[in-house]
Amino acid sequence: MRILLVEDERKVASFIARALRENAYAVDVAETGEHGLELGTDTLYDAILLDVRLPGLSGIEVCRELRQAGVESPILMLTARSLVEQRVEGLDAGADDYLIKPFALAELKARVRALIRRGFHKTSANLHYADLELDRHRRRAKRGSSAIPLTTKEFAFLEFLLLRAPEMVSRTEIIEHVWDSHFDSETNLVEVYVNRLRQKIDHNHRTKLIHTVRGVGYRLGSIA
Repeated sequence: MRILLVEDERKVASFIARALRENAYAVDVAETGEHGLELGTDTLYDAILLDVRLPGLSGIEVCRELRQAGVESPILMLTARSLVEQRVEGLDAGADDYLIKPFALAELKARVRALIRRGFHKTSANLHYADLELDRHRRRAKRGSSAIPLTTKEFAFLEFLLLRAPEMVSRTEIIEHVWDSHFDSETNLVEVYVNRLRQKIDHNHRTKLIHTVRGVGYRLGSIA
């Protein structure tokens, strides 16, 4: 899961981003409305956390322009004010929910989980391909009757492959979905995770599901 956080207060942004990353989310941070708008329109995010008061474009303006650009990612507005008029303005601009500062970290995490669940309705909370199943709510995977223990990054990687199966996904797309913008694309970490998933998913199974598209990327399918 990849989240965009648009917050100009660096300490607050660092605190929120660290908490979300500890819960397996990849997080990109923008400090201005303009940068948030650029990232939000160029990258597909599972959720966007948007501070109302930003230098330059306000959070409400960013929200409005994202919706006008066709961005459907769930948006949570963060505000230090509890004015009804401001909340209404944000919701009218296309926000899905509001959270008033200061907030408890547990509530933030719960709101983010709820936002992402809403996004599941566009696809499904349960992903299937052949005898491989992924429960996105409970974060469990199994092939046939056998449970597959996955780390948080392995889960995110497999989820992306399943969402696109049986289509091919490029290495760049995988990096953008599973890791954040600070990922060093020169490393072989993607290949390392592919090998880990193959060991857990394809080992001891006659039908191999994870295939390499040489020089391009990977695909999940029953036919090589």
